Amino acid sequence: MTIKDVAAYCGVSVSTVSRALNGHPDVSEDMRNKVLDAARALRYVPNRSARDLAMNQSDTIGLVIRGGTNPFYTPIEHAIEHAAELRGFGIVPHQLPSNGDEIDEAAELVRTKRLKGVVLLGGRFDYSTEDAQSVGVPFVCCSYTNHFGDLPRDAYSSVSINDKAEAYKAVRALIDAGHTRIACLLSETDDQSISQLRFDGYCQALEDAGIPLDLGLVLKTNGFLMSSAYEQVKEAIEAGLDFTAIFSIADTLAIAAMKAIFDTGATVPDDYSVIAIDGIEMSQYTVPTLTTLCQPQETMGQEAVRLLVDVLEGKSENEHVRLKTTQRSGGTVGRQEGSSRT
Repeated sequence: MTIKDVAAYCGVSVSTVSRALNGHPDVSEDMRNKVLDAARALRYVPNRSARDLAMNQSDTIGLVIRGGTNPFYTPIEHAIEHAAELRGFGIVPHQLPSNGDEIDEAAELVRTKRLKGVVLLGGRFDYSTEDAQSVGVPFVCCSYTNHFGDLPRDAYSSVSINDKAEAYKAVRALIDAGHTRIACLLSETDDQSISQLRFDGYCQALEDAGIPLDLGLVLKTNGFLMSSAYEQVKEAIEAGLDFTAIFSIADTLAIAAMKAIFDTGATVPDDYSVIAIDGIEMSQYTVPTLTTLCQPQETMGQEAVRLLVDVLEGKSENEHVRLKTTQRSGGTVGRQEGSSRT
């Protein structure tokens, strides 16, 4: 029996069976049990040594995911796996914590799996030439770019949104709805990462609208824990902080903020408006539905593979692609009464 027989027995794809057998976190417990039961019933035994040998002898690329529990990455990962398959490349996925070193992990994977290239899904924004040299093969930064590092742009590829510009757009939506007291919910203002870039967009939008920056409205979570976002917003409301809207740099933080608003007896959007950036699936199911700028996750994954494979096949040099978000109207932004802004 082969893995294709197991897939046919379960009525799912081969890639789903592979992920289930390898303990991939995006496979539900029910599906994993279904696949394992089918494998036992069909007496299928994965030949891991043969699989590893095949990988080492074929066109294979690595997928290093920093912060693998982040729900934003799941659709991108699926798109990468599918796009790589269509281009004739196998994928070796590897997850590490949000505080892990994706460069070290990528270099080790390249050495042990003889990879042709690597997609880095999530990572630092400050790579050096030495970092690129340690990886040793072409790589693509997916969902971010090397904004703060000194690595030359022609030494790698990237696909991401323009974080500053998209944050500007989100804050501008609040301003256009009449809000002038806008809190910013973020990790840090100077972490040389996504948080800093989106904070820069927040500041620029306020400045262009003639609204003074009030650092007292900057709520720092020192990370991306929803519990920290919840506490920051709850404390701000209970302390009587004067604001009518929140710009959150991520959907997950915005969802926590909405819970904090509810738990203080206030409502969204009547008392506080909320807007974010990301467009993760769970944010479609908040009440009201979160207003957010949705990143094109599937396109992002497809473009990451295209950029990498085109370099590997000698069809192009390294490129940097910037994608646009699409605003989901949702129901969490209301107009601030008494404002003369239009």
